[in-house]
Amino acid sequence: MALLALGGHAAPVHAQGARPAILVVGDSLSAEYGIPRGSGWVALLEKRLAEQKLAYQVVNASISGDTTSGGRSRLPALLTQHRPKVVVIALGGNDALRGLPLDMTQANLTEMARAARAAGAKVLIAGIAVPPNYGRKYGEDFFRLFGTVAKAQGTALVPFLLAGVADGPDADEMFQPDRIHPKAQAHPKMLDNVWVALKPLLR
Repeated sequence: MALLALGGHAAPVHAQGARPAILVVGDSLSAEYGIPRGSGWVALLEKRLAEQKLAYQVVNASISGDTTSGGRSRLPALLTQHRPKVVVIALGGNDALRGLPLDMTQANLTEMARAARAAGAKVLIAGIAVPPNYGRKYGEDFFRLFGTVAKAQGTALVPFLLAGVADGPDADEMFQPDRIHPKAQAHPKMLDNVWVALKPLLR
């Protein structure tokens, strides 16, 4: 399983235009950490929307190393600035890496979902998992909290953003040398994981 790096690399934030916005608030998995610009799943999402003639813009407000606390603090200003129709919350891995309490992570995700919905946006939560060395119970509880928040808040859910990447037969080939961040070749699969849950929100 993969976790996220604690770094300061931020993804580019695209200027707001006339099209309704999909706001992505994530960490290094969404911020194109260590891969060429334009090859991450968020950039690929922009291309897919264009190919399918879905008139949305994508605002990537992801920052490597960000936690759910950071996302929670940044979200109100992002909602005011971009007035998104859909908010994708892809945070949590760095909370586990820092050993933060699970109830704090769950509370932050809950508040982000509430704030986005109160602003009139549909919400998609993308889950992540931690490696087995974190302990079975911790890993199961951490993985489960994303679904718990999604169910309680009535949001869409991607159970595991790295499904088919971190747990696939070619997992060793899908990650950068740090064994933390996926290579560019993994991002189309990550987009597919997101797209299943996201597309119904765009209708």
